[in-house]
Amino acid sequence: MTLTETTFTNGYEFSQGDGYTLPEYEAVIPDAVRTGRTEHHRILIVGGGLTGLTLACSLAQLGVDCVLLDEDNTVGVKGASSRGICYTQKSLEIFDKLGIYERIKAKGIQWSVGRTFAGEDEVYNFDLKAQGNFNLSVQPAFINIQQFYNEGFLVERINELGHAQIRWNNRVTSFEIKNNIATFVIATPAGEYCATADFIIDATGSRSPFHDWLGVKKTTKKGDDRWCIADVRFNTHPPKERHTWIEAPFNDNRAVWQHLMADDVWRIDYQMAPDADPAYVSREDVVRERLAKQFGKETQVDIVWVGPYAYRSECVDRMSATAGKSEVFFMGDSAKVVSPFGARGGNTGIADADNLAWKLAAVVQGRATPKLLNSYHAERHEAAKTNVQVTNRTARFLRPQDGMERVFRNATIELAKKHAFARGLVNTGRMAVANPYTSSPITSPQLAQSHSVQNVSFAWCNGRAGQLNQILQWASGLPLLLIWSDAPLPAGLLQKVQNLSLGNKLRAVLVTPIPQTAWLEQIVDRQGKLLQACGGSSNTRWALIRPDSYLAARETKDAGLQALDTALAAVHGVKP
Repeated sequence: MTLTETTFTNGYEFSQGDGYTLPEYEAVIPDAVRTGRTEHHRILIVGGGLTGLTLACSLAQLGVDCVLLDEDNTVGVKGASSRGICYTQKSLEIFDKLGIYERIKAKGIQWSVGRTFAGEDEVYNFDLKAQGNFNLSVQPAFINIQQFYNEGFLVERINELGHAQIRWNNRVTSFEIKNNIATFVIATPAGEYCATADFIIDATGSRSPFHDWLGVKKTTKKGDDRWCIADVRFNTHPPKERHTWIEAPFNDNRAVWQHLMADDVWRIDYQMAPDADPAYVSREDVVRERLAKQFGKETQVDIVWVGPYAYRSECVDRMSATAGKSEVFFMGDSAKVVSPFGARGGNTGIADADNLAWKLAAVVQGRATPKLLNSYHAERHEAAKTNVQVTNRTARFLRPQDGMERVFRNATIELAKKHAFARGLVNTGRMAVANPYTSSPITSPQLAQSHSVQNVSFAWCNGRAGQLNQILQWASGLPLLLIWSDAPLPAGLLQKVQNLSLGNKLRAVLVTPIPQTAWLEQIVDRQGKLLQACGGSSNTRWALIRPDSYLAARETKDAGLQALDTALAAVHGVKP
């Protein structure tokens, strides 16, 4: 397409039809290219997308050195424009811990209302602000922003923190295991070098070469669903809501998605015929005709980017693999690929990174045994399988097979137009939330499942406002013990907690309306948000929260301290 317009905005340029012109970073040439010596790193991350950058930033925040290799010299993917756009409350909470949430909030678009249509009829709607499970956190339910902005913010933050080194234009060309040593060959503009690592993180994406190099087993399903994205700007302003059409009359009764992103750019997803020609459906004149049918010919449209795509689902059998003396961890799209329904793609990669970062830090810094790392597969593989299953069900609803699937969908739509009970069956994407862990090896047996504790607000005893993320940052990668008490603590419990704190096993905070011991940090939670976020009740005595904000254990007043010892042992990778 011909370049007809360029606008400069916050360090990025975007052009009609050609997508965003992304920032470029200087190639990094390590000394090993000149000396020929093989480098060795404790932690080596391969892939500088959203997942890899989140992990590098998380490790840097915890004071852990790592090296990240990226084959490109920019954020995003050249030629793929905005890619992911919708970021969940859990991801925003993670970004808050990493220090980039305020940048995302200032640039992105908050939304809470979603509407689903079939033909001309609205059959389903929701307002996330009215749903109590989203209202505990300081962060909103969702923010829409182009993926490369978040990646750019992560790069900025990594450079601010130190510890993590990003090597642009460093492409892994081969990987082999000899004499029990896994070695990379890495190409740079100035030549090649070799490197080894104790912990290798594969964040290379859905076409990961590590799958072939390591013989990774996986389950893959490829569908015939075809779509065409149009990122556009209008001279008018549609509602800042998530609109979906199961059957859009302006798209041959096929599905359509409509989302607002940063820079007043709208993401419109059009479902195409299964045998659609990608080159034809993404032609500018065809796209403009499609947009005119939806918004009217009088609406002026600037096309930022267009791209056709197809869906597939994939999940590795294991989230980690042994490579000689090294351990390889798969995360993000290298671990699982899902259809982008309900924002379950990039957000789960962010959660993968958040899950693994504190565990790697604990092992590398000598606070936990390597056994702790086994929990990464147990927890994040469960999340991956759940997200694949949920998105596959949405894909089947949006493109049902002839027979019972189509009968079910048609009946659901007709019933939903008239009856409230059927509206919950309309499936245009189950919006992502933080995945619970039902069989985690590091969760207290007393918990039915471990859930993410939201970033709630409270007051310090001096009246200063605070939030959970601030305490977790103060804990510096240690588990956080919250103790509820409206009376002086028993001497045994106080001594126990003090010994654990001095032994670098946890950080403790007292939730109380009355000041008590001088050494213990104290907060006031008059609205009971912390207790609610931890799933507690009036009998709750304490809760142990992991560095990734997941609940590790929770006990009541009539329980002994043995449960705390057991929970702490688990999160340190040892037996109680």
